[in-house]
Amino acid sequence: MSRESAPLGSLRVIESSLLGPGAIGTHLADLGAEVIKVEAPAGDYIREMTWPIIDGVSLLHLHVHRGKKSITLDLRTPEGAQIYKDLVREADVVIEAMRPGALAKRGLGYEDLKAINPKIVFCNLSGYGATGPYRDLPAHGIAFDTWGGVIKAEVDDEGFAYIPEHASIGMHAGPMFGAMGILAAVIRARETGEGCELEVGQSDSTAYMDWYRIESWLAYERPEEVVTGNKADDYVRRAPGTAGMREGVRYQMYEASDGYVLFMASEQAFWKNFCECIGRLELFEKWPGSKFADHARNNRELQAILRDVFKTKSCDEWLRLGDEKNFPIAPVNTPKSITEDPQFKDRFPLYPHKEHGADMLPFPVRFPGEELPKPSWAPTVGQQTEEVMREVLGVDEEALERLREAGAFGSKKDG
Repeated sequence: MSRESAPLGSLRVIESSLLGPGAIGTHLADLGAEVIKVEAPAGDYIREMTWPIIDGVSLLHLHVHRGKKSITLDLRTPEGAQIYKDLVREADVVIEAMRPGALAKRGLGYEDLKAINPKIVFCNLSGYGATGPYRDLPAHGIAFDTWGGVIKAEVDDEGFAYIPEHASIGMHAGPMFGAMGILAAVIRARETGEGCELEVGQSDSTAYMDWYRIESWLAYERPEEVVTGNKADDYVRRAPGTAGMREGVRYQMYEASDGYVLFMASEQAFWKNFCECIGRLELFEKWPGSKFADHARNNRELQAILRDVFKTKSCDEWLRLGDEKNFPIAPVNTPKSITEDPQFKDRFPLYPHKEHGADMLPFPVRFPGEELPKPSWAPTVGQQTEEVMREVLGVDEEALERLREAGAFGSKKDG
């Protein structure tokens, strides 16, 4: 599929970003949008951040900026600022993925750009959003997970606190929600002719992703006669979210002969199917449970039986039986092992490192009968500057040379 025929092939995005928040444009680029990343002459130092470093360039850059074009502009010069405005004139979206107001300081804030292009959608993605006491507080991605209560500090044997392994939430959820908001705003702008400004905090996004636990605690502040546990637990309140799963038995992890599986027979019908499958219908007769959401909490006798049962077969055997006999079961993968999982292999045909710099996961939305365009290799600093000037703005060689002389693209010392 060509970019032009892709779902977002008609969308042009001007992106000003630093580090991970640039992923907001990645989602759009993966769906075919033309994303032009405007960098300062020295470039976004994302290329040197975190690990691994592949042939001198960070995986973070290779993934976050795949499929984008990079141009350098010195926005401190009148010529550089004017080029930015010229790009916005024919664009749909401006992304300011950095502290709120960074572009406004250069005379390129929403009000400035709206005067040039009334349909422009201007989205700021920052750490803590554009309001509140933390709006100017410097932060990196894990800050939003600690702020959002997603992870807790752990302490090693020497008494030092450390960051535990966890899946990052805020740095991924913020760009995702931002991209969703952008598309909603673009649809309205195309219908009405009026753009808008929106702003997203990565911290807000972390909290929203954990809404179930947060809202459960809020619910538990109300009287117990109003907010209870579920019927299967005799209406006794459990700890919110996955914390309430620890004492589960019919919804629990078990060791198989070659790894672990997650068993999830919380519905009575699934539990009966499982017992019939293993030839132990007496377990169902003794502990039939409630119709729904019954985890047989704290039933250590049953848990010991199930522990022994699950050790008799491999993970693959249990998955096959779950599929055949209709009871919920899942593999327990790791970020390292998941790439060998057959379901992963089917759903995630990796972008190979020979073509993209690193082996990377594709955008996880499918369009049956279509194939999304393969993203280009993440650009070097300013790699497409002259291409964009010629093809997007129609600038000829003589004008290009004048802009170079004026320092619009930066000077050699900037690199």
